[in-house]
Amino acid sequence: MNHLNDSLPPPDPSDSAAQWAAALAPAAAAGHFDELRGARVPDASSTATAASTPQSIANNPNITSAWAQFFDQLGPEGFQDLDRRMQSLQRQVRDNGITYNVYADADGPQRPWSVDLFPLILSQGDWAHIERGVLQRARLLDRVMADVYGPQELLRSGLLPSALVQGHPGYLRAMHGVQPVGGTHLHIAAFDMARDAQGDWWVVTQRTQAPSGLGYLLENRLLISRLFPEAFSQMHVQRLAATYRALLDGLRQMSPAGADARIVLLTPGPYNETYFEHAYLARYLGLTLVEGNDLTVRDARLYLKTLHGLQPVHGILKRLDDEFLDPLELRSDSRLGVPGLLQAIRAGNVLVANAPGSAFLESSALLGFMPALSRHLLGEELALPSLPTWWCGERSAMQAVLPQLAHSVIRPTWPMAQRVPVLGGALSAQDLVQWSARIEAQGDEYTVQAHLPLSQMPTWRTKDTEGAAPESSPIAPRSVMLRVFAVCDGPGSWRVLPGGLARLAQGDSGITSMQRGGSSADVWVQTDGPVDTTTLLAHNQAAPAVVHRSRQVTSRAAENLFWLGRYTERTENVTRLARITLQCLNGEDQTSQPLLAWLSAMGVSQGLVLPTVPAAGQARRVFERSLIAGLTQPAQVTSVGFNLRGILGAASAVRDRLSQEHWNLIVRAEAEFFAPRTGAEDDGDYSPLDALRQLEVLSGHTAAMTGQQTDRMTRDDGWRLLSIGRHLERLGFLASALESGLQTGAVHDEGGFEAMVALFDSTITFHAQYQQRRDMAALLDLLVIDRDNPRSLAWVAQTLRGRIAKIEAAAGTPGESAATGIPEAADLSLVALCAQDAEGRHAALEDYLGRCVRGVMGLSDVLATRYFTHSADALRHSVGA
Repeated sequence: MNHLNDSLPPPDPSDSAAQWAAALAPAAAAGHFDELRGARVPDASSTATAASTPQSIANNPNITSAWAQFFDQLGPEGFQDLDRRMQSLQRQVRDNGITYNVYADADGPQRPWSVDLFPLILSQGDWAHIERGVLQRARLLDRVMADVYGPQELLRSGLLPSALVQGHPGYLRAMHGVQPVGGTHLHIAAFDMARDAQGDWWVVTQRTQAPSGLGYLLENRLLISRLFPEAFSQMHVQRLAATYRALLDGLRQMSPAGADARIVLLTPGPYNETYFEHAYLARYLGLTLVEGNDLTVRDARLYLKTLHGLQPVHGILKRLDDEFLDPLELRSDSRLGVPGLLQAIRAGNVLVANAPGSAFLESSALLGFMPALSRHLLGEELALPSLPTWWCGERSAMQAVLPQLAHSVIRPTWPMAQRVPVLGGALSAQDLVQWSARIEAQGDEYTVQAHLPLSQMPTWRTKDTEGAAPESSPIAPRSVMLRVFAVCDGPGSWRVLPGGLARLAQGDSGITSMQRGGSSADVWVQTDGPVDTTTLLAHNQAAPAVVHRSRQVTSRAAENLFWLGRYTERTENVTRLARITLQCLNGEDQTSQPLLAWLSAMGVSQGLVLPTVPAAGQARRVFERSLIAGLTQPAQVTSVGFNLRGILGAASAVRDRLSQEHWNLIVRAEAEFFAPRTGAEDDGDYSPLDALRQLEVLSGHTAAMTGQQTDRMTRDDGWRLLSIGRHLERLGFLASALESGLQTGAVHDEGGFEAMVALFDSTITFHAQYQQRRDMAALLDLLVIDRDNPRSLAWVAQTLRGRIAKIEAAAGTPGESAATGIPEAADLSLVALCAQDAEGRHAALEDYLGRCVRGVMGLSDVLATRYFTHSADALRHSVGA
């Protein structure tokens, strides 16, 4: 049933949607600015009456014209549809795989990104003021950084305390005196802002190291604009693409290679809390997503390790904190950066956005010095004021602010994970005394900032929203903070992204941290002029020629794609083997000793059961229970569960290369396989029937993954390596299975014969071609020689050799082919394979199977040496070219 029908009367047809929204929406909390009504809510203790408070809610019950226009686009009946739109929004977030990894917990589940249904709406007048102030601050921060790493006049004159700057762990002495490529230190700067009770904007924090949000806000825009297309169009909301285009153009223009520059996006990896954004931005901007081990420095120049050797890199858009950039000169324990990167930066051979060393600009303490810095460096007063801020490293500031702690926020001066902002109003009298003593003892470590009650915007709550009472209004005010981005579009030139990322506090906490359960909202900036229609699709839409550029495949991406193929095939193989084993143990062939011996040998060799478990022929029930118990053991390196987790891990590292359906399928398969199962027997064990159901579902998922990999991926070198990984695993698995079937005699047993054909996934084909035959000639013809059967050894070997040949041709790999150890399909003769010696052995067949198994064992190492780790010989060839 619809939300509103449950808790509210139907709208009066004579009311406009705006009037109904005004009636539905409660006012913001006392003392906060109400974004919906554009007015302050008086404090309960205020003695001013409604008649004497022209800006109060009492005299201004109507919503602003912008919000009225938004709601009027819905129409009165549109409110009845908002629950459905909210459900659609949540479904799109799940389907698009938008995640935020809380606290970067590698073992915990990824949390879906949280976005509210309503956008934060800003008028052109509001935005003009914000834009002017942000542009001024971006120029100012760049000037400050240039001075700190240059002449240091600000430090000598006392406009900036040396202890605050040079004592900050983010100040990099190795960068002093370094003039960045292009002459600009900062290329992206983010400012967190909030309105006070009067509606004026204040800067609360500033972010310069690797500010997050540019990807999430873009995803928010795509989601919300699709849900409210009429309102988005009619309200003349400014578009975002032009700013992203300007950022890219600026990076290329200022890089050492100009327009031909190769720019990469450097990420800490898939365990970072904002990794989704990194992959999304790289895809949207057309940049190669790289981790530190994708890059290497040679002769003070930066290179990208690819399948085709080392390719020069001219620019980095980094999403990595500065201290991890170079283990040679910064944190020696970093495995995320690039050894020698600072040397390449100092040599002027690579542009890094932002230049390393900007972390000190993020200190809250710096906000207190910004007004004087602006007057000194720009000759201007700040258009956007900072919240009143006191660095307690200055004794006079400390003494002035200590009596105000109860009305302030205590922040750490330096970045320390264990220290979070403390709201003075939430402290007891005893706690305030303790904090005062702590600040007096270690003043430089603390910064005190005036407490600002954040403005509140309307949000939509469905019936099942956490904490929502059934009788409450579906529109609820929540505190909001706005993050705005400035980007450099050329030397000394900046522009502001017309929008931003609105962060909403959870409940009444007033804390807008995504790490602490907050959510986000799109930001709509209205314009009275024409809406910018710039797109990233092309510079010149009328250009008749299209230049095809192959996507670079980094060595790390290539290795992860290779293992994605291997893990997918392994999962499919062991799942099929486990199903066949359980079916045979509970079918008509329970007494076939050759079949049981073969299943036992395969179960042990493929890691489904431990070698210490009695064979199925000796203790069928024990063997069966051991197999079932091991299916979901992720610590058992060859279990079905381990391989499924391997798929997820490899896929997460190359998420920017997978379709959304492919990624969703992998996540769903892993979640369903490890979900609590039903069907437990009295002794706590799981029944074979329950396990078979679980394996059947997984078989469907792996078949769908194979389809995604076959039909939804571009046939580049990365895909070829994925295919090589799959066929390498398939050839080794099937060859060893047939080899074991010969050794145990299972292929000469009726039940074993059928099980072998089923393991090769060729049952239907076999019966269609050979009907009731059960002889070795028919078996080997289909499973070994047939060039049309994608499960035959000859077909797999031939395909594997072909894929390797294409990789080697594209990469110009010298020397002997990696496929040398894989047997040629032309060597096969059915007569020779079927021939038996005096002892009844198929010598030629066993020799061929042995060569297949040995060939795939060495192939992986050869590929890693040539394309993944770049051994000395391969590097000598690449660099010398």
